[in-house]
Amino acid sequence: MSHDVYDNPLITRYASREMAAIWSARRKHVTWRQLWLALAECQQQLGLKITDAQLAEMRTTLHDINFDAAEAYERELRHDVMAHVHAWGDQCPAARPIVHLGATSCFVTDNSELIQMRDSLLLLRRRLVQVIDQLASFAVTYRDLPCLGFTHLQAAQPTTVGKRATLWCWDLLTDLAEVEHRLTTLRFRGVKGTTGTQATFLSLFDGDHGRVEELDRLVTARMGFELRQPVTGQTYTRKLDAQVMSALNGIGQSCHKAGCDIRLLQHRREIEEPFERQQIGSSAMAYKRNPMRSERMCSLARFAISLQSGLDTTAATQWLERTLDDSAIRRLTLPQAFLAIDACLILYRNISDGLVVYPGMIEKSLMEELPFMATEEILMAGVRAGGDRQVLHERIRIHSQAAASRVKREGLSNDLIDRLASDEAFSAVDLAGTLDARRYIGRAPQQVDAFIAEHVGPMRLRFQADLAARSEDLRV
Repeated sequence: MSHDVYDNPLITRYASREMAAIWSARRKHVTWRQLWLALAECQQQLGLKITDAQLAEMRTTLHDINFDAAEAYERELRHDVMAHVHAWGDQCPAARPIVHLGATSCFVTDNSELIQMRDSLLLLRRRLVQVIDQLASFAVTYRDLPCLGFTHLQAAQPTTVGKRATLWCWDLLTDLAEVEHRLTTLRFRGVKGTTGTQATFLSLFDGDHGRVEELDRLVTARMGFELRQPVTGQTYTRKLDAQVMSALNGIGQSCHKAGCDIRLLQHRREIEEPFERQQIGSSAMAYKRNPMRSERMCSLARFAISLQSGLDTTAATQWLERTLDDSAIRRLTLPQAFLAIDACLILYRNISDGLVVYPGMIEKSLMEELPFMATEEILMAGVRAGGDRQVLHERIRIHSQAAASRVKREGLSNDLIDRLASDEAFSAVDLAGTLDARRYIGRAPQQVDAFIAEHVGPMRLRFQADLAARSEDLRV
């Protein structure tokens, strides 16, 4: 590792080696050679004069990439694809005449990027499944632990810790469905030629349209795709990039939302992200336990989300059959978006696996607000005991305002129940009984049970292999 030039922190700090390998130069250029080999094999199968010896030579040198030679050729030719054609030709001289036969650069660049996107989506699917599984287990554990709910970041009707976790889980399940949709509908560019007309291939096959169509189909299948683009210009439509980015964008939104929630709950000392024994929270304030993993997840998610507009405008501004102003931005944006979301999900898995819950603090926070929320129940109990609804309502209003003033102006505890207990109008009401938090959580525990059974259970069955795969450790 050089310390004298800039290194992308997505590679050096955040993303997995597995995702970094998918977008590595070696993976890309080996894939180029696999595409050239598949093209030549299928051309031979359909009758072109390509020998077994030529194909054998290509197979023998498939993974032996001379990057120095390719770099030297690119400095001379100013063309990265032709540089690798020449570098490979040096290694397999017998096959040199048929490498890249009839193809345009986008045959290897576009198709290899589609393969990289497919492999990256499969990796993200695995990470999503593992996070969903962990969150679901957390939700079950705390399915009926009452906690204060919030709307507008103001205290609201109670929910449960487990029910709140299902909200995070459901966001990720919708992201998983979107990733699945992108995987099942991802179309290979195929063998389309210079401007998408397949003219060169038609010439190679002496005007035989059937064999050109079959070549497109055979190469698509050989590279592991069921679907291919029905029509292209020189490139596949860049709308596909924007659509895939939208799926990544959605994962980023879910990670950011959950990360913010965990940060807020850690501020309230109700739930904390994992904190390791030797971890330092602050260089100055030694007592600090900062939510640095959730903060990092939010930061990386925000970066990934910010990349969407670049691919949207790229798709919108492609001229006619293609323009090369899509190249540099895609070279930067596609890998970095996948790397950033990969890092987000690694963080999310680590956080969800070690969330620390403080029931005592959760109960304390809830009980500070519950008397106000219990007032409707107290009112109804007073009416059932023979009281006048309007008189009781007015008494509750007066006592509530006095208790709220005591809390906000003097910083003292909420004494509403004590005030009501000393009021004869409520002498027949079991005030202590109205403070059972479980009376106010509605169907939250049952909603958790139904959610797990109907949505998480089938996912677990479908993706058992992903659940069994090793989860990635944090690198820093």
